[in-house]
Amino acid sequence: MRQMYPIERKPFYPTVFVLTIIFTLSICLSATSAQAASRLKVGLLEEPKTLNIWLASDRWSRKVLGQIYQPLYIRDPKTLEFVPWLAKENPVYDKATLSYTVKIRPAKWSDGSELTSKDVAFTGRFIKEFKIPRYSSKWKFIKKIETPDKHTVRFYLKKPKAIFLTRTLTTPIVQEKEWLKIAAEARKAEKPLVTLLNYQIEKPVGSGPFVLKEWRRGAYLFLQKNKHFFGKDREINNRKLGPYVGGLIFKVFGTSDAAILALKKGTIDYFWWGIQAGYLNDLQKHKDIRIFSSNRSALYYMGFNVRKPPFSDVNLRRAVATLIDKDFIISRILQGYGIKMCSIVPPGNEFWHCPDVQCYGEGLTKEERIRKAYKMLCKAGYTWETPPIDGSDRIVKGKGICLPDGKPMKKFTILTPPADYDPHRAMSGMMIQEWLRAMGMPAFSKPMAFGSLIQQVKTRRDFDSFILGYGKLSLDPDYVRYFFHSRYDKKRGYDMSGYKNPDFERIADESADTMDREKRRALVRDMQKILARDVPYIPLYNPKLVEAVRKDNFSGWVEMLEGIGNIWSFCQLKPK
Repeated sequence: MRQMYPIERKPFYPTVFVLTIIFTLSICLSATSAQAASRLKVGLLEEPKTLNIWLASDRWSRKVLGQIYQPLYIRDPKTLEFVPWLAKENPVYDKATLSYTVKIRPAKWSDGSELTSKDVAFTGRFIKEFKIPRYSSKWKFIKKIETPDKHTVRFYLKKPKAIFLTRTLTTPIVQEKEWLKIAAEARKAEKPLVTLLNYQIEKPVGSGPFVLKEWRRGAYLFLQKNKHFFGKDREINNRKLGPYVGGLIFKVFGTSDAAILALKKGTIDYFWWGIQAGYLNDLQKHKDIRIFSSNRSALYYMGFNVRKPPFSDVNLRRAVATLIDKDFIISRILQGYGIKMCSIVPPGNEFWHCPDVQCYGEGLTKEERIRKAYKMLCKAGYTWETPPIDGSDRIVKGKGICLPDGKPMKKFTILTPPADYDPHRAMSGMMIQEWLRAMGMPAFSKPMAFGSLIQQVKTRRDFDSFILGYGKLSLDPDYVRYFFHSRYDKKRGYDMSGYKNPDFERIADESADTMDREKRRALVRDMQKILARDVPYIPLYNPKLVEAVRKDNFSGWVEMLEGIGNIWSFCQLKPK
């Protein structure tokens, strides 16, 4: 009979078991904690209005969607030259067929499907068919689009258009599979475009470095890293791309006070908005906060209604430009965080900016400006009840200015946004009022609600003068043509001043059709010189963009025109 041996039972040690569980949990928690710490927390003043790329016109939606949808080409942060992004290389031009061929780099959509030339062609045809606002003008001159293979797309133009390279090829590309069904539904509707723009997109399919994971409306929006991002671990334009952060968490604060307090406490890493000068002294003392100051492609200006007196007279407009002390506006109102402007194209847009335009009142004292403006107006036939220069050649307060026809100048208003909307523009209006009154002009600065101001100026055309601004101008200067071509002097048109000059319009139209960059540059500079001479607008200033970040958690911010909140930064930032 086989001998049976007792089974040896090993003792059970509960302490070891518990420690093993604790150790395992601690590893998991550490990994989770590290993953959470690698997420960049970004403060916004408002949440996005929509995730529908075609409806998105507000800056908050564009900030978020810019991380999801990508174009064929983007700007280099240093040179501002175009860099192939979704495209593999620079476009190839065929003069004989008036076509451009673009090669697409291997890429995938965030759902893992392949991104091909068909998606690019679909995007263009989709925009043309539905006449998508903000994009239609960039595609309407495209005659046809071909896709010889899945990585090649060829665009045929009806006529040469300079903005093809700078605006058409920077359009965000959408996935055909996602939008094909939406387009079909819109076509059946009574108002196809309205149906399309109102379509609710819950989970956008994109090709960018991030993809939407969660949106708690009114609180935060979380974009996680897109594992299919075409730039991951790839060197583009001599920059090794990630993204290296685990994701982006956009937190909504509502006020700058709340967002800046969160930045100081470390609740957010970056406040994606310009910092007003009043906050800077406090932030600069904080050891873990870094301040960035960047140039902007912006234009803040005084505009005139040149359709009627008194500002239908170019001599008066030049005199007003001479009286305005831009140095005062920069130093006292903007507290040094701005650049004087003399041309419509900002200095930061170096290639297109013309530095040789006439800059009225440059380098003159207050007394010298008054004397110069007085001489200009006397020569043009203006008279005064009490001239600003008396018989002893002393400066006095002018009174009762009369137009060259002898009639008294009527009271005129300078419309501005209210101080709670933009204190800089409101205060500039008040100061300009005082400088003009010193010459005897009946100027009255009038702040009004921004929406009402736009209606008054752009729709009803019922105004004398105004102070407005464009916070983010395109780097392509075609907007100069739109702003001052009489073709756009219509209800809600871009030519708000009513300016009309056949010579300017001829040059402007030629510039729009000129593909040679250097030749177009010369034309655009001529346009700026004409506008500086005719003064339908007085460029006032370009404010600096001042931003603040925590420097204890992430490094690698990329500085460029319009600030550090750009695709290069989000693809290169690394957790410390």
